[in-house]
Amino acid sequence: MNIQVITKHTETSKSVIYAFKKDDDLSKAIERLARVFGENIESIKADFKAEKGQVICIYQNGTKYYLLGLGEKNQSSVFISIFRSFFYKHKKDLRSEITLDLTCFDIMGFEIENITNGIYLAGYELGRFKTDDKKQGFFEDTGSKLNILVPEQISTSARVEAVRGKQTAETQIEMMKLGNAPANYKFPQTLADWAVESGKKYGYSVQVFDEIECEKIGLKALLAVAKGSEHPPRFIVIEYKPTNPKTKVGLVGKGVTFDTGGISIKTSANMHLMKSDMGGAAAVLGTIELAAKLGSNVHLIGVIPTTENSVDGFATKPGDVIGSYLGKTIEVIDTDAEGRLILADGLAYINKNFSPDIIIDLATLTGSVIGTLGYVAAGMFSNNEQLIKGLSIAGELTGEKVWQLPLWEEYETELKSDIADIKNYHGKPFAGAIVAAKFLEVFTEKHPAWVHLDIAGMAFLDSEYGTMKSASAFGVRLLSDWLRNL
Repeated sequence: MNIQVITKHTETSKSVIYAFKKDDDLSKAIERLARVFGENIESIKADFKAEKGQVICIYQNGTKYYLLGLGEKNQSSVFISIFRSFFYKHKKDLRSEITLDLTCFDIMGFEIENITNGIYLAGYELGRFKTDDKKQGFFEDTGSKLNILVPEQISTSARVEAVRGKQTAETQIEMMKLGNAPANYKFPQTLADWAVESGKKYGYSVQVFDEIECEKIGLKALLAVAKGSEHPPRFIVIEYKPTNPKTKVGLVGKGVTFDTGGISIKTSANMHLMKSDMGGAAAVLGTIELAAKLGSNVHLIGVIPTTENSVDGFATKPGDVIGSYLGKTIEVIDTDAEGRLILADGLAYINKNFSPDIIIDLATLTGSVIGTLGYVAAGMFSNNEQLIKGLSIAGELTGEKVWQLPLWEEYETELKSDIADIKNYHGKPFAGAIVAAKFLEVFTEKHPAWVHLDIAGMAFLDSEYGTMKSASAFGVRLLSDWLRNL
């Protein structure tokens, strides 16, 4: 599919989509199409209310016309979902050249990014491993063309934003592919290889430490989690450095490519979803790739400790005491609380070796945060009010919502161990996400600008695009928007 922004209708389009907002000007906007629909205008006005996602299809003079409702809200996430849903449902029916007319309401240049983002996301299919023949649709046809019709006065900014929306979607789709890949197709080395290839393509540096190098530099917590797997761990360090960076931001992502729970093994009911336990790593990989593609002026460091958490005779056992990069000893109460162990090494490493101004870690860390916030928002933990405000605003704008939960010192007693410096799990049916965040806080060494995002409820979601949960690429748009306004 090829996309272009235009300011005048083309007669070659045999499918035309008119988009409308639900507002006081809807009737007048429809009336302006009298030249196209003639006497049908009154019946259209009676039936079409521009509700969110409402679609009316009309055939006239050899052209297929769609009227698409955008509802009342102008949030970017609403635009993305509406256009992704429409193009996903209709992509097999669309003609080889179509026009999307956005002149029926007061379109803003920046909204074009969200619209094109949703359109390109519609091209992603979950059936990567299906063997049946796939019919070629609008997105797969290299000769198909999408014209986006906008008012002349915003055409310049619209072209820029259309490119941004496309590039964002392309990176999100890559993260969805990684997240949806099953464990027999996705190993720690897979994430490392992806990072190396992306770095070569977009001009940022990637260093991958193998298990021997991890041992040399003292990543003891990561190695302890990896002991039960036949696939060795990797420690990925990424750096994107523009010419005159404004600030230095460190991103740490949990990269557990499959999580059995280890010796504290999970129940079988939902274990197949644990291929998603590298959602934090995907957010970091995607954010840095997108920053490089878009030419961000922020110096970014990404650290991804990646491993499987599996079971064999060498696996770490409950009650074991392990070391860490920071030097602190950890009593492992529950081997299924492995994400915080590998993040502990990642946080300590990035802090010591890069001294970033801001550190953000992302992880599919606890079921507890799902019990608290459901599948609507990620849990956010920080004592830095400026970061809390900035990420909250970015979450509302992008639809990738975050919600602050406390880091009060009263929870520190839950981590006390009799035989080690700290224990990894308090073993109680409350405050699980908070206690996990307090554990991570120890390994930041009181960094004044640190945020922990528990994205367990957001990285893998139910959607209309499949019958099972699938990867959402959560975090890529959140962090990219936040970085743009940093």
